[in-house]
Amino acid sequence: MNTIINKYILREISFPFFMTLLVFTFVLIIGKILQIMDLMVNKGVLFISILKMILFTMHAFLIFTIPISLLIAILIGLGRLSGDNEITVMKSSGVSLYQLFVPIAFMSVLAFVFSLTIGLLAPLSNFAMKNLLFEIVKQKASIGIKEKVFNDDFKGLVIYADRIPLEGDFMEGVMVNDTRLVKEPTTIIAPKGYLRSDLKSMKVILRLERGSIHSVESGLKTYKKTDFGSYDVLLDMGTALSESAKSTSKGSVDMTIRELLENMRKGGIDDAARRDMIIELNKKFSIPLSCLVFAIIGIPLGIVSRRSGKSRGFTVGLFVVTIYYTLQLAGEALGETGKLPPVIAVWAPNILMGSLGTYLFFMAAKEKHLPDLIPHVWVDRIADMWRRKRP
Repeated sequence: MNTIINKYILREISFPFFMTLLVFTFVLIIGKILQIMDLMVNKGVLFISILKMILFTMHAFLIFTIPISLLIAILIGLGRLSGDNEITVMKSSGVSLYQLFVPIAFMSVLAFVFSLTIGLLAPLSNFAMKNLLFEIVKQKASIGIKEKVFNDDFKGLVIYADRIPLEGDFMEGVMVNDTRLVKEPTTIIAPKGYLRSDLKSMKVILRLERGSIHSVESGLKTYKKTDFGSYDVLLDMGTALSESAKSTSKGSVDMTIRELLENMRKGGIDDAARRDMIIELNKKFSIPLSCLVFAIIGIPLGIVSRRSGKSRGFTVGLFVVTIYYTLQLAGEALGETGKLPPVIAVWAPNILMGSLGTYLFFMAAKEKHLPDLIPHVWVDRIADMWRRKRP
């Protein structure tokens, strides 16, 4: 009988979980998708690169949408069972709240493991995204330069190529107008030029060979000509994309656990940077653990009998999530400024919400009246006040 009940509860929770996860993730990522699609439509970026970018950015959203979707799914699923008095029937048949907790705990552990894996793999995904951005910048540079056209896609530069052979990655008859130095604009002429990229420095360079540099001072009194054997022109895309691609320093978000521990052991790190690393290290575990916290607090809130289980469960879920992430943001701010120890600042939301959920869970298991601090009571009171004010 327990196996049947466990499967039944899992089925009631699974469908709203995946639907909520899909909707929330899509809502959060839609802005990124529009920006990424612009790269394909207007910048000529390959479709496979677009898919990779979407894949590499998914972890930043899933780490938050998985716990939220789990909480809302528990509230909706148990709310439906409670509203149809199925919870009451189960209790009258000898099924305790602790037995109902087993399938929910199983699902919350799976969500925790999945979230933890995503969090641990996030630095690798960020690094892959960084390399992909660089490749896109390089691709955009090669696509943007067309023969017999004055190309002004690069900040402060106008590039003209008389001929670009299809079989090679070089240009012939190259002329570059460089206005980055306003006082002394220069014109560079070379018979041949190559696009070169440096993965370590994340730069795209136009290398010119056997050419000359022509410059005239602002007063048009002095003309200078300089011949060269090889001359490099750094291409600046002038967009946020290129700035992200050219960034070589790793922030705490991009570091793995090993890198965070190694950097914290090093000397010469200021207190602010050390606190930031400690916060990021603990967040890799505290955020996924919110799946278990939401499961504990979702059960007593979900089994309270009410008519509209789905809409009320969604509202209560958003209410609890808002409180949790408000505490998290406040804790991180206090930890970063040094007003609270970083470890306590990161784990405080889980401790507070977990303690509240445990208290409500045991109250519900003992069939005692739940206190008026649970969110749905506040929702009901606000709704009643609104109905009284309406004519």
